[in-house]
Amino acid sequence: MSVLVQGAKRLFGSGDDVSTRVRGLEQAATAARGRLDDDSVDQAMAVVERAGERLRLSAQHTVVALAGATGSGKSSLFNRLSGLELAAVGVRRPTTSETLACAWGPDGVEEILDWLGIPGRHQVSRLSSLDAAAGDGDLRGLVLLDLPDHDSTEVEHHLEVDRLVRYADLLVWVLDPQKYADAAVHDRYLKPMATHSDVIVVVLNHIDELSGPQRRSALDDVRRLLAADGLAGVPVLATSATTGEGLPELQRLLGKRIRAKEAARERLGADVSAAAQRLAQLSGSKPAPGIDTERRAGLERALAAAAGVEVVVAAVERSVRQRTGASTGFPLTRWLVGLRRDPLRRLHLGGDVSLPSLPRSSVPAPTSVQQAGVDVAVRNLAEGAARGLAPPWAAAVRRASLAHRDDLHDALDQAVVGTELGVGGTPWWARFVNAVQWVLFAVAVAGALWLAGLAALALLRITPPVPPDEYGIPVPTLALVAGVLIGLALAFVARLLTRVVARAKARRADRMLRAAISGVAHEQVLEPVAAELAAYDSVRAGLGIALRR
Repeated sequence: MSVLVQGAKRLFGSGDDVSTRVRGLEQAATAARGRLDDDSVDQAMAVVERAGERLRLSAQHTVVALAGATGSGKSSLFNRLSGLELAAVGVRRPTTSETLACAWGPDGVEEILDWLGIPGRHQVSRLSSLDAAAGDGDLRGLVLLDLPDHDSTEVEHHLEVDRLVRYADLLVWVLDPQKYADAAVHDRYLKPMATHSDVIVVVLNHIDELSGPQRRSALDDVRRLLAADGLAGVPVLATSATTGEGLPELQRLLGKRIRAKEAARERLGADVSAAAQRLAQLSGSKPAPGIDTERRAGLERALAAAAGVEVVVAAVERSVRQRTGASTGFPLTRWLVGLRRDPLRRLHLGGDVSLPSLPRSSVPAPTSVQQAGVDVAVRNLAEGAARGLAPPWAAAVRRASLAHRDDLHDALDQAVVGTELGVGGTPWWARFVNAVQWVLFAVAVAGALWLAGLAALALLRITPPVPPDEYGIPVPTLALVAGVLIGLALAFVARLLTRVVARAKARRADRMLRAAISGVAHEQVLEPVAAELAAYDSVRAGLGIALRR
């Protein structure tokens, strides 16, 4: 857009904001694409493109188009203004079939005429070395177009008029006293240009054919019709191409507009305003409410329920108790724990099986109630985010909230699978208890073997040696009983401590899982919704710039 900015400064001066308004419209139209009506967005982008092209062209020329119906005399006016017999009139040329162009001052006009699509054979330059006339300096910079008749029966004539009406900096509508109320010109051209009153001039031609009272009545009626079209205040001139009446006034008006270099700026500004107003009517202007914190929390709770977070957290607690109990229990009873399968492994979670490479877990699929809860939470969040917005934006927010609905369950499952649950490894105290348990088990086994040896000698009728005793209890018996009882007591204490640790790890796993679920909610629902709200804010900001007066 740097070229556009430079063109704007060259054309309008550094203080003008036309290029800024064009950029605002471009921003709004770009963000509105796919969300608002395609035709309105296309029209806005066409205005942006056309304005950018105009700003890059000659700053010294003003394009003035003479438009009118068959017999209105616009070709005669064109010839009188140009001072040349360029446009055939009367019986030789009852309708204008091609656009003619006459440029006052040739320097830099070639690009404009090429942009307008005027063939070289239909162009002529005033103030050439062979053609100079006094007073032409007042119109230096004028590019005067004689458009085809808008009421022609030829379709291509209508298309040519419609095209060049959009490109002209200043439009001069030439009306005939007999047909100035024709609906064709009012409904097709004048009413739709109600926002362009600053770049429209209306000429009531053939004024010489009316008497004094008829003139005043016709002019008043023309002004009344223009006011009904939304064009009150548009200059209305009475002219006669035959007698030359009113032509000096028209030349002075054109000269004033050309010297002020205002017509192009006003035309571009009017085009931008009209396109921006169409988008604003569709888009609305209320601030977006944004994503409600409570509704977001409700969505995350619903997703956590659907992902089976409570099931996994319960499995984490049981798994920690089972794994730690397997290393702190008395060795003789540990095999009972080994008979039960690890709860996390049944879900394909925990340890090595929790690696993200695992495609899916075995967490139960969400029930119909849980799925309905997710749908309700998503709908509530979207409705809250879109409250007060125009229907197209509310629909866009709803679509965005459901964009990943089919992938949501898989995303939740992968979030659970990829979460580090913190159940791996054995705590230091459990390793210490395990070591003590094996010492106690060894003591008990030693006592049992000692007693077994004594019993074997007695069976062989060999007098066994008397074992030492402590507190009146034989040492082998004391070792066996103490090893077993102390080991069981230690296992009981470790079990109580394991419960505390298991609950703590379950709480940590719950936090980690809910954080992962929150990430899914953000990626699959919140981010798409936020993108639509950001697009809405971009459209709203762009329209605010484009409509700045």
